[in-house]
Amino acid sequence: MTVTVKTLREIVRKLEQEVNETNLGSPFFSHDQYISYPLSKKYIKQLKSRNSERKIAFLDGGNQEIIGAPNFSVQINRIFYCIFDGDKRIKPKNIPNRIEFISATYAVFRDGQVHYDTIIEPIRDSHAIYVPKESDLSFNSMDRSVMQGNLRGDISRVASLARRFAEWEFMHHLIESELTKGDVVVADGTLQTGFPNESKYLDQVFLSGKKTGVIVTGLSKTCSLFTDTGLALMGSIKQLVAESNIEFPTWRYYPVVDIHNPQHRASFHVVKLNSESERIYRYEIFLDQAKSLSENDLGEILSKLADNSRDVAFPGYPYGLIVADEHARVRENELEKYQMMLLSEMSKSGSWNKFKKYIRAIDAHDVLDMLAGV
Repeated sequence: MTVTVKTLREIVRKLEQEVNETNLGSPFFSHDQYISYPLSKKYIKQLKSRNSERKIAFLDGGNQEIIGAPNFSVQINRIFYCIFDGDKRIKPKNIPNRIEFISATYAVFRDGQVHYDTIIEPIRDSHAIYVPKESDLSFNSMDRSVMQGNLRGDISRVASLARRFAEWEFMHHLIESELTKGDVVVADGTLQTGFPNESKYLDQVFLSGKKTGVIVTGLSKTCSLFTDTGLALMGSIKQLVAESNIEFPTWRYYPVVDIHNPQHRASFHVVKLNSESERIYRYEIFLDQAKSLSENDLGEILSKLADNSRDVAFPGYPYGLIVADEHARVRENELEKYQMMLLSEMSKSGSWNKFKKYIRAIDAHDVLDMLAGV
């Protein structure tokens, strides 16, 4: 049945009635470890261009499932970083700027529960020091942090945690080997942990940052937070800026919230990094370091970040994160090569018959996709 224009028109009419823009409200956080500030134009601060010798490193990771079944998932994982001084790219001196490894997550019944354990094989032996410990990648499938609603955690999702932990592990080495006091490292995402054993990896990053004087930060492409009137937080801040008739071409909004969560040790900022962009981003700084930053320090950091956010294809978003994503991303057309290699090894070892019955257990979706021309 085809969707009619009338149906869509009616949806727009009703939605327009329900989304109320008149009362922006205050930032809403459901836990008492987050104490928010009411939205106010006095928190909007202009970003001014400043000279600085700080370098900024950007790090991102990617992963894709090569082959999987309900009880195992084999994935290719890739982590990449790049370093910039403004818009000038800096070559690494001491450690590789990309690592790759294969992970295999599998289900095992232990202590009356289904657990997911993971084994890791670096593609190069020299990359072994940059990957997480296998013992830290063991999860109870009914742990609330990995469950999907009230359902057992999906093994493919749990398998992606190897890449997530590896990002923190590699960042720790990046800070200590390639950066110096006053430099900045930017993770793709927040500085919040949410899985068992993850905190020890991010804590190691924080300790490296404190020891070397490298500022640990994270920038999120998306933000799903709300105000207490049900509006999107980022949209509300943009509307506040517009209604305040503030003409700063680039700005930061701070403070938003005081965070007292031991798994989220961050200072929360909202930033607009380019006058040609409508996009704003959530930017976090390791809390212990943020407390000691002067306004001049913070101005230098954000100015350097803005200098790196002038790419015409995506103004307002750091070019370094675009580069990191490009080199860390595992593309669909790469998977066929890895799949053929893996299936060949299964065949040579005589284990294909053992694995194929599990793989075919999830083949129905692939068949339906083929019939539908997806």
